[in-house]
Amino acid sequence: MGHDHTHGHGHANRRRLALVLALTLAFLAVEVAAGLLTGSLALLADAGNMLTDVAGLVLALAAMKFAERPPSPRRTYGYHRVEILAALTNGLVLLGVAGYILLEAWERFSHPTEVAGLPVLVVATVGLAVNVAGVLLLHSGSQSSLNVKGAYNEVLADAASSVGVIVGAGVITATGWLWVDPLVAVLIALFILPRTFALLREAVQVLLEGTPREVDISAVRAAMERVEGVKTIHDLHVWTLTSGVHALSAHAIIEDSAPHGEVLSALRHEVTHGFPISHVTVQLEETCCGDHTHDV
Repeated sequence: MGHDHTHGHGHANRRRLALVLALTLAFLAVEVAAGLLTGSLALLADAGNMLTDVAGLVLALAAMKFAERPPSPRRTYGYHRVEILAALTNGLVLLGVAGYILLEAWERFSHPTEVAGLPVLVVATVGLAVNVAGVLLLHSGSQSSLNVKGAYNEVLADAASSVGVIVGAGVITATGWLWVDPLVAVLIALFILPRTFALLREAVQVLLEGTPREVDISAVRAAMERVEGVKTIHDLHVWTLTSGVHALSAHAIIEDSAPHGEVLSALRHEVTHGFPISHVTVQLEETCCGDHTHDV
C-alpha cells in the first residue's frame, strides 16, 4: 500500500514538474533578452534565478526517472539517492548564482548603469505570473519529496525576486534612481541564500545518514524495548534512503525463552506502525546463544 501511494505521488509530481519546466523555459528567453536590452541587473538576476529553476527542474525530473529503476546486485537499494544528489546540486547552483549577483551588484553600485524602468516592470510582472503558477503546481509535492522541495524553493525564490524587480522598476520609472536596481538584485540574492542553506543542510543530512528529523530515536528505542521478551536494544540506527523512505537496523537482546518469530513480528509492528519507517532489520541476541539476524 505504502509503495503504491508513493508511486502515485511520483507520477503526479513528475507531471507537475514537467509543466512548470515548460512554463519556465518559455519565459526564460524573454527575460534574458529583456534584461540585456534594458540594462537591468535586477532583471538579469531574476533570469539567472529562473535559469537555476530550469536546471533544478531538469535534475528533479531526471532523478525521478532514475529512482524508478529496479534494484540490482550492485545497487541493492536502487537509485533512490539520485533524488538527494539532485537536491544537493540544486543547492550548490543556487549558491553560485547568489554569489554572482552580489558581486555584480557591488560593481553596479560603483558604476551605475542606465535602466529602462517601464519595460522591466512589464516583463517582471509577466515573470511573476509564471512563478506563481509554478509555486501553486509544486506546493503539494514539496511536502513529500526533498527533490520537489528543492525545485519548489527555487520557483518560490524566483517569485519573490520578481516582486522585488517590479517594485524596483516602479521606483526607477518614477524617480530615476539607478541605484535601486542593484539594491533589488542584492535583496534577491539575500532571499535566495537562507533557503539554499536549508536545502543543502537537508541533503547533506541524508547523505551522512543522520537520523531523520521526524523520527525520535529515543521513542523508537523505548517502543522496541516494550515488546515482551526484549531485554534491551543497542546499535540502533535510523536513516533516510530518499524522501519519505526511512530504514532502521538494530540489535535486540532477548530472553532465552522468547519465541523469535513472535518477537520479530512485534518489533516490526511497533516500528512500522508507530513511526515513519518502512525498512526494518533486527538482529536478535540471546544471552546464552549465538546471534540471529532477521530482516523484518
